This record gives sequence, structure tokens and C-alpha cells, in this order.
Amino acid sequence: MSTARTDMSDPVFQLDGKSVWGAGHRGMVGSALVRRLQPEKCTVLTADRDDADLTRQEEVEGWMNASRPQVVFLAAAKVGGIQANASYPAQFLYENLMIEANIIHAAFQTGVEKLVFLGSTCIYPKRAPQPIPEEALLTGPLEPTNEWYAIAKIAGIKLCQAYRKQHGCDFIAAQPTNLYGPGDNHDLETSHVLPALLRKAHEAKVSGAKAMTVWGSGSPLREFLHVDDLADAAVFLAKHYSGDGHINVGSGEEVSIRELAETICKVVGFDGALQFDASKPDGTPRKLADVSKLRELGWNEAGDLMSGLRSTYDGLLADPGQMAK
Repeated sequence: MSTARTDMSDPVFQLDGKSVWGAGHRGMVGSALVRRLQPEKCTVLTADRDDADLTRQEEVEGWMNASRPQVVFLAAAKVGGIQANASYPAQFLYENLMIEANIIHAAFQTGVEKLVFLGSTCIYPKRAPQPIPEEALLTGPLEPTNEWYAIAKIAGIKLCQAYRKQHGCDFIAAQPTNLYGPGDNHDLETSHVLPALLRKAHEAKVSGAKAMTVWGSGSPLREFLHVDDLADAAVFLAKHYSGDGHINVGSGEEVSIRELAETICKVVGFDGALQFDASKPDGTPRKLADVSKLRELGWNEAGDLMSGLRSTYDGLLADPGQMAK
């Protein structure tokens, strides 16, 4: 995984000496951001559920008025895979809308100097051009299996743009691709494809199974980014980007779900057969983010998938309790 960057000159924004809130620090993305911020010369703030329910405006405003963060990384969100989105559409839409609206508005009210809103590349149309440029936003229908989450994240982008336009706030938005790494959700009912496959392969190996079932046809193409790489990119953008448009964050590489499953089996050491259940939905046929704008800004630090999977699985073996999350 990437390490703290020290080679960039003349950042547009300094974190040194600032109070920085990692909103959503208990989640995979938020915890990675807190790890990444440790070497920075800043004070890292976190808020537990007892401090503030982020879906409640009064509690968010109260905590921010008392804590006065100067920088906010907005990683707090309700997340999940295809089945979770299909089962809980109201929760995915409502909770994500409330969290981002409350934090972004309170950031304006309390004079936050910089806010980085983290969304998802699921914001793009199902039939978006590949690789997907930032300009593809709102040019076609969304993928139905995650439209509730996507609509909420689109609203977050537009909130950042609206507060920038009306109030001059330095609020930016970054849209990461599919993420994995420490702190991921491995619940087979609610997780995304990569952590689900890691758990399935591990359990198949431990049980001595002859085969492992993979949802769908195995043909969709996906891009994956280790969460520590995302955190590094987010800190980089906080320092070096101050624009109205959202920025894609990804590895620039893609694999089929079949190739992903085969790679995971190699990492785990499961040598049984793969059985593809075509009765299950595939989701978007292909989703690769165009990361040329991020690279032009100077960030190109994404690690390779095999190394990322090995470090992730090693972490799960060291702390088996994560597999039950």
C-alpha cells in the first residue's frame, strides 16, 4: 500500500496545525483516513455514536459547534452490496441523505476551511462510457441494484457544489471505485463482492469443500482499490485540489468477477472448483473509472490487486473476528 507523500510542492491547502475530523471513523474508509492522518502535523478528531447521531441535525450541529474542526473528511455512510441495497432502499437513501446534509451544512455554519466528501463511482449511469469520465454524471439511468445509494451520493456532490457556489466554501468531492481492505464487511448477506468472496474462499478451504459458489455469471468487469490507497488519495486531494468538479479515485485496472474469484482462491489457498450461479444478478456489466484527472493532479499511487489481497487476508487471519462482521 502507499505511504505518506512527501514529494509534492506548493499544496493549495495545508493540514499542518489544523483540527481534522474523520467523520465515520468506525467504518472501513473512515478508519483508513484516521490511519493516514497520523503522520500529518494535525489533530485528528473523531465522534462516536454517543457523541452525535449523524442522522440528527441538532446533534451534528452541537458536536461541531463544540469541537470546531477546521477540516472534515466525510466518510460516514450506510454501505452494502446488491442484496443490502435491494432489501433496505429506504434506509440507504434516507440515512445517507441525512448524514451528508447535516455534516455539510454544519461545516458551512461553523466555518470549516476544507471538506472532502467521499462518494462512490456507483453514481454513474449503468451504460456510461468506459472508462467512466466525471462528465458522465447524470447522463443516463442508474444501475437499479444500487440506485438508492447512488442518488444519495449524487446529492452529496451537488451539496458540495451548491455551498461552494453560494457561499464560497472549499468543499470538494472524491468518488472512489470498489474498495477493500481492513475493516471491511464480510457478512454474506450485506457485503460487497470482494469481501464476500474472501470469506467464502476461506470457509471453503477450512471446511474442505470441493466447490465454491459465486453469484452471477462471472463476466462483469470491476475495478478495485485498497482502502489505504483511497485514504492517501483523499489526503492528497485535500492538499492539492480546490475545484467544483468531483474527482474519480481508482486504480485504473479492471478484472472480471471470475478472475477476481480465481485470484482470491490463490491467495487463500482454496483449490476447489468455482460454480457460477447465473440466477443471481450481475449488476453493472463493466465499471472502470477514468482516473486521468487524478493522475494529472499528481497522484498515481495505487498498489496492485494481488498484494492488496494478500495483506487483507493476512489481516483477517490475524484477527478472525473480522470475518464475522
